[in-house]
Parts: sequence; C-alpha cells; structure tokens
Amino acid sequence: MDSARGFAEAAASENTRKAYGRDWADFGRWCRRHGAEPLPPSPALIGLYLTALAAPADATPARSVATIERRLSGLAWHYGQRGFTLDRGDRHIATVLAGIRRKLARPPAQKEAILPEDILAMVATLDFDLRGLRDRAILLIGYAGGLRRSEIVALDVGRDDTPDSGGWVTIFDQGALLTLNAKTGWREVEIGRGSSDQTCPVHALEQWLSFAKINFGPVFVRTSRDGKRALESRLNDRHVARLIKACVLKAGIRADLPDQERLALFSGHSLRAGLASSAEVDERYVQKHLGHASAEMTRRYQRRRDRFRVNLTKAAGL
Repeated sequence: MDSARGFAEAAASENTRKAYGRDWADFGRWCRRHGAEPLPPSPALIGLYLTALAAPADATPARSVATIERRLSGLAWHYGQRGFTLDRGDRHIATVLAGIRRKLARPPAQKEAILPEDILAMVATLDFDLRGLRDRAILLIGYAGGLRRSEIVALDVGRDDTPDSGGWVTIFDQGALLTLNAKTGWREVEIGRGSSDQTCPVHALEQWLSFAKINFGPVFVRTSRDGKRALESRLNDRHVARLIKACVLKAGIRADLPDQERLALFSGHSLRAGLASSAEVDERYVQKHLGHASAEMTRRYQRRRDRFRVNLTKAAGL
C-alpha cells in the first residue's frame, strides 16, 4: 500500500500537489461561508465558486483567468482522488468559464529574458569559493540547457543515485548530456562546451563537482555556513530563483527601474527565455532543446525573435 501511495503521488509533482491542496482548501472555506457542502461535486456550486473568484462581492481582488483555471484543475484532481468525476464540460461550469475567459482574459505576463551579456555580468558577480563555484555552475548549466529550476536541482551525478532523482549527467570531451525526467516526460539535453573556460557551462560543472568532491548523489547540494564544505542535502528549487534575483541586482541589470520592479521581472523562467531568445539557430532545435510539444510554445519564450522573417504578404504576391 505504501508503494501504491508513492506511485500515486508521483503522478503529479510536489509543487502541483501543494498548489492543488491550496485550491481545495480555498474551495472548502468558500463552501463553509455559504453553508454549502463540497462533496459530492455539484457543477452548479462550482460555477458559483468560479464566479466568486472572477467577481468577488467583497474587497478581495479578482483572480486572473489562469488562477481560476488552475483552481478548477485542482478541484477536479481532488474529486478524482476521492472517487468522484467532475464534469468540466457541464454547462454550469463550461459556460461560466467561457464567459470569464471572454471578459477577463489578458495576454500572459512574461518574465524578462536573461540575455548573453546579462548572464555573463551575473556570473561575474560570484565569488570563487565553493558556494560561488556551485552558483556559477547552476546559472550557466540552467542557461545553456534552457532548464526549469526544478530540473536543475533534481539532477544526480549518476543514474538512479537517489530515489528523488529527476535525471543525471554524463560528461564527454565535447560537452555534457543531461537525461531529464521532466514535466513533459524523459528527454535528453545536449550542452556543448563554450568558447572559453570562463563562460563554459560544462567546465563550471566539472569545477564544482571536483572541488566539492561530489561523485555520487545530487549534483547541486547545500554548503556549510563558511562555504568551505559541500553537504549532502539537495538544494531546493527556490534557491535558483533567489540566486537569479540576487545576481540581477548585483550585476545592475535593468538598473533604470526600482529594485522591486527589477526583481519582479526576473525568475527561474528567465533562463529558459534567455536561451530561446538568444540562440540564433533553427527554431526546431530550440523547441527540441526546451522540450516543448509545439513551436507555438517555443515562440512564447522568444522575446526578440525576428517576427517577420517569413513574410507571407510578399510570398502571396503583394
């Protein structure tokens, strides 16, 4: 039973389960305030809940369309865990959600891309102690691999080193091969060596592993308070987000804005967006590298692509 429970939990990531848990708790509180029962599922009740999220009667700010859709997914997941089926196509849900999308939908807010000159400036702010070597490898591997922050910290040195592994690293003369159990399934990411050791992600990774004496288990681990010893515990993915924001401030990126606005512009996804925006190669290679199912998703990450490289107006004879 423990094994079955473990496999069931592995069907969704830890962050997804936490988010769905918050969604269910919020729905439960709303039901209690209105004297309603969350079980069994009532499409009419859920339609009212979605309406309350989009147009709250009190001073609570309205939720975004993305948040409302995520809340609905969280409810459907929890109902499924309890043996119920939530019919999201029921008119009480589908028509309300369609109306919310039509009235409230906005273009997605995108994080700023970290461009080549930015990542070099960020790396230059790091010290050359053990902690600095680790963070340098995190930034360069994350950037060159177009990795999510969860993918970075889930890496192990070897295959099946730890139960919570999200992939492993194989280093060759020409570069490094990352085998990832990612959001969209297993995929391989090839990271070639850079033009110099100072900016080479593979060299940075080798230096960190060598000086930290890591040959088994998680690649990126915590360090002692004095920064001189590598510990055994794996880094949390929040470290990557904090590292990016700290280096953005130190490097003076977007110094034309107040610090709070600058911090809000950058996140872990800025690394993926930076690679997609800066790699001047065929779009298909970027799509494969990032593990996107469609070219449209890859284009969302390309902040400065040439939108008019293919000119259908001229091709049509105009």
